[in-house]
Parts: sequence; structure tokens; C-alpha cells
Amino acid sequence: MLFMDEQHEIPEDKTFRIGDLASEFGVSLRTLRFYEDKGLLNPRRAGNTRIYTRSDHKRLRLVLFGRKVGFTLRELKHLIDLYEPEGSNIRQMRAVLDKSTRQLARLEQQRTALDESIAELREVVDYILGRMGITAQPAIS
Repeated sequence: MLFMDEQHEIPEDKTFRIGDLASEFGVSLRTLRFYEDKGLLNPRRAGNTRIYTRSDHKRLRLVLFGRKVGFTLRELKHLIDLYEPEGSNIRQMRAVLDKSTRQLARLEQQRTALDESIAELREVVDYILGRMGITAQPAIS
């Protein structure tokens, strides 16, 4: 699957329980069930136990990466659904490239806006400190 580097390769027959994935990825059981409801993960069932495969593990890694960089769940589902295990995945790569390029532009615009806001707030803080006769800026956490 796209974005999956070889150093994280998992044996083909490796399976995971819901608690294993939640612990490994630092997410809640509820999050994993939510992703399952949205069709992003497809564990099989053994009674009440969810059994996740290597493919689910890779999908979860992709979903969490995508969420981190601002993709919607709908966008991620679309990208995952384009994956063809036996194909070249050119359609998927083109779609990922397009969405990634657009999201990168959005994030860069947000960073610019944040940098401007931070600079303006620093001016306000410096002005107030000056008016109060405080020369050393207190640590802001």
C-alpha cells in the first residue's frame, strides 16, 4: 500500500487484536471501531473479537498519517479504495499527489497566517510590558 516503507514490513500472516493496534498507535478502541464503521478498517470476527490483518495495520497507519496532515476521512477512504494489490496503483498515486499538493498549499497558507498572528501578538505583549515598565518578558508556555 502507498506510503508503506519496507522497514515497517509486517509478516503476511501477522494478526492483531483491537487492543494491540490501539496500544501501538496510541488511539482508543472507540477510534478503531469508528474507523471500522467508516469502512477504513475491515477486521474479521472471531466471536466478539476483532482480528486485524497486516492490511488493516497498514491502512490504520495511512489513516493516522492522513489525519495528521489534514485529510478528511472521506478523502482517505477514496485514496484507500483506489489501492489495487496486483496493480501499478498509478491512479492512487496520482490522486495522492493531487490531494497532497493541495493540502500542502493549504498548510503553507495556514502557517503564514499563524506566523503573522504570532508576530502581532508579540507586538501586543511587548507594548503592554513596556507600558507596565517590565523589561524582561516573562516565559510564556
